Amino acid sequence: MDGGGAEGELTAQETALYDRQIRVWGVDAQKRLSKAHVLVCGMNGTTIEFCKNIVLAGVGSLSLMDDHVVTEDDLNANFLIPPDDSIYGGRSRAEVCCESLIDFNPMVRVSVEKGDPSLIDGEFLDKFDIVVLSRASLKTKLFINENCRKRSKHIAFYTINCKDSCGEIFVDLQKHSYDEKKPGGATEQQELTYPSLQEAISVPWNNLPKKTSKLYFAMRVLEDYELSEGRSPGETTLSDVHAVLARRKDMCDKMSLNESRIPTTLVERLLAAGKKEHPPVCAILGGILGQEVIKSISCKGDPVKNFFYFDVADGKGVIEDIPPPSAN
Repeated sequence: MDGGGAEGELTAQETALYDRQIRVWGVDAQKRLSKAHVLVCGMNGTTIEFCKNIVLAGVGSLSLMDDHVVTEDDLNANFLIPPDDSIYGGRSRAEVCCESLIDFNPMVRVSVEKGDPSLIDGEFLDKFDIVVLSRASLKTKLFINENCRKRSKHIAFYTINCKDSCGEIFVDLQKHSYDEKKPGGATEQQELTYPSLQEAISVPWNNLPKKTSKLYFAMRVLEDYELSEGRSPGETTLSDVHAVLARRKDMCDKMSLNESRIPTTLVERLLAAGKKEHPPVCAILGGILGQEVIKSISCKGDPVKNFFYFDVADGKGVIEDIPPPSAN
């Protein structure tokens, strides 16, 4: 979607079903939402919360990509998978989640896209307005983000990850215009320019504000280690702690950052998490992402720019605006 005026009218059935939210964000926003096409790669505790939220809100279509066969471990945080092996046995996460999501709102088209996210080409992406990745390698995230930016149409890009009690969301809306509500009820159009993921993670650490979230740095260390070792997200565990801490030291020395900004206890928590997700944290992250995607589609409200972090240890969410290197 290009953020322009919505065309066409909502049906009487849509107007009745979405009456309460239309009262909140208006009919034009609902029209835009009903025409938006979303792709989610990776079905887990965070993305199923997000999918539930946008399906209930009335997104136009939702496509799910995750060919991994459901295992018993998936039941821990994924409530869309019935705890019945006769239902999920031998089937992919995307297929099982798709069946459950259709029941949430029959007016939303939910479908499965088979394939490997790391092999997605630009022409395939042209079908979508929003792309969400979860539990993907840094290489895959950079690849898809770059392809989204190369397309002639505007494609918003998000990543979301939960590491047990911690979570991260990244947002790239490229150039985004939106209406900001001012005191007294008036609105004023604002415009934001987002860096790509590559630009955002390339900023020298010593150029970042001292209050920058420790999770931002810790996630970069873990990503860098996984990339260099050819590991998939979640495959690095506590048994790798010494190697990961050595990588932390190397990166901090290179970036002129005190190692204390990335506490050893935090690194250990992330490693101990592995692929585990804490359902309450998934609900928070999925709720935030759903809210952000709706703001992006409707062009209403101040969107996150460009990282969001949540840590149970702090009990709060933090937004980090990481500018591209040239902006420092």
